[in-house]
Amino acid sequence: MRWMPLFDRVIVVFAKRPEPGAVKTRMCPPLSPGQAAALYTAMLDDVLATTAAAAAAARAATWLAVHPPDAAGELAKRSPPGFRGVPQRGADLAERMAGAVASAAAAGFERILLRGSDNPALPGEELVRGLAALDDADLAVGPDRDGGYGWIALRGPAPGLFDHPMSTASVLADTLARAATLGLRARILAASFDLDTAADLAWLSGARARGETRECPRTLAHLDALGLWP
Repeated sequence: MRWMPLFDRVIVVFAKRPEPGAVKTRMCPPLSPGQAAALYTAMLDDVLATTAAAAAAARAATWLAVHPPDAAGELAKRSPPGFRGVPQRGADLAERMAGAVASAAAAGFERILLRGSDNPALPGEELVRGLAALDDADLAVGPDRDGGYGWIALRGPAPGLFDHPMSTASVLADTLARAATLGLRARILAASFDLDTAADLAWLSGARARGETRECPRTLAHLDALGLWP
């Protein structure tokens, strides 16, 4: 008899080991590599906390997909209860995303949402809506302001969906074009924003003034301590 998971859906957080020189490098300068790694750690802590709450509301399991693979256990230990640490597998991001979807489907999950760790201000409610959107769609996606997306939800593997360059200004458009070619019904939900460059901190500062940053208290506290707000 095939083992079936407790839930039919899973939220997979993509993360990196917060090592100086390996994360948030486009924020250096003004940040030092060590400061950038510490900022990424605060961002990841916010993302994991928000994801845990959203998963509880959506009755979803939680995975933490980590790069490099040997850091999976290390990061899972410092995650909220319930996260399963899994290694990212593949030569590039596209392969690693496709692999995570395939692994989650093989584990019995019927709805799979992948989210990044660069968007700590993303409201958890959007993750819940993303999973619910699969009631009448094959995939759902939450755009970000640089032409990509902060999360994508799928009803199982979609071979070929990620067969295009990633981390570009056209990645959302390319993904939706691939989805149309594959005959997948897509829904686009509310936009959010990633923190990739020093200029993005100005955007975060504005979002803070508008009251749109309740999901990232650790990120804000870390930036306050650095004193590097624009």
